[in-house]
Parts: sequence; structure tokens; C-alpha cells
Amino acid sequence: MTGPARDFGRLVERARQLLAAGGRRMLGITGPPGAGKSRLAERLVAELGPGAALVGLDGFHLADAELRRLGLRERKGAPETFDRPGYVALLRRLRTETGMVYAPVFDRTLEDSIAAAVGVRPETGLVITEGNYLLHWPEVRPLLDEVWYLDPPADQRRTGLLQRHVAFGKSAEQARDWVARSDERNAELIAAGRPLADQLLDWGDW
Repeated sequence: MTGPARDFGRLVERARQLLAAGGRRMLGITGPPGAGKSRLAERLVAELGPGAALVGLDGFHLADAELRRLGLRERKGAPETFDRPGYVALLRRLRTETGMVYAPVFDRTLEDSIAAAVGVRPETGLVITEGNYLLHWPEVRPLLDEVWYLDPPADQRRTGLLQRHVAFGKSAEQARDWVARSDERNAELIAAGRPLADQLLDWGDW
């Protein structure tokens, strides 16, 4: 694992190298809640153009109705609140299938996933997948060519999380409670995988 990086241009260059390597490559971006994974992944795909596609783990959130049935709605975002086998199956399809592969996306305004919302074309050379548990679930790592761990200072990350929760409908008090009770608990689990990353990225304006 290399040291911290802040140079977005260098990250784009490394992603271009993966894209140019031939075949289909898979790049994972992980880190604790609020680290900026989605934003970095989106910027990379925008820079790389049609040869790259983004598939997020968040599309595999269990639906709120199912979480309530299981008694897990207040733990949404924890490892057990995702369709883990479904996500792993999609990564395997992306590695092996030659046709169009569709993936779900998570809509924060709905707080739910939308099936088959992203199409990964046969000619896509680099799939970027981002999410919390890429290094926590051992069956995921062998399916990825590289994994980058985004590791911003905890105070800045928590501030961003609070702002995001409020922006999507929580009160300030509810946001503080959710961050302390759920997000930070998940962050501790995710941090255990940090030494397994190929690249450590500190806070940057992704």
C-alpha cells in the first residue's frame, strides 16, 4: 500500500493505465461513510469517458420494507443491510460476461434502490465500483484489480456526513444521533480493511 495521495491528476492517470491494460479491469474505491467515495468515483468516470462505468454497492441496499421486516431499519448501512451475495454475483458477471450487464443504483431522495438503472456495455474496459465493504467482505477483493481506500480526517468526514443527512431530510439532532450510532460503528468495521488497500487516499477536493 502506498502513502497518502491528494493529486487527482495522478489518480486519473492510474485509472487510465488500468483502462489501457486490455480486457476488463475492475477498480474498487472504499472507505468509511462520508469519505467521498461516490464523488471521487463519479469524477473519475467523467474524466475517463465512455470506456469506464460506475457500479455502486449502495444499489444493493435492502429495501426499507424488508429492513423493517427484519428489524434492521435503524441499522441501514451496516453490512447485514445489503444484498451481499447479489453484489458479489454482479461483480463476477462483470468479470466474465461479454454482453450488456445491468446494475442497480441507490436514489438518496427515495432512500431506495432502482433496479437495472446502469448498463455496463460489452466494450467497457474499466468498471469502477465504490462502497463501504469492499475490503470487509473477503470474497470481494479477489474480483477487483485494485482497491483504493479513501481516508479523510475524521472530523471533516463527520461534518460532511451531518450535512448530508440534514440535506436529505433528517433534523440536526437526528443526523447527530445517526452518525454517532450507525455511521461511526460502521466506520470502525471498515477501518480494519485499510491495510489491504493498494492505495491510501487522504482528504481531497474530489
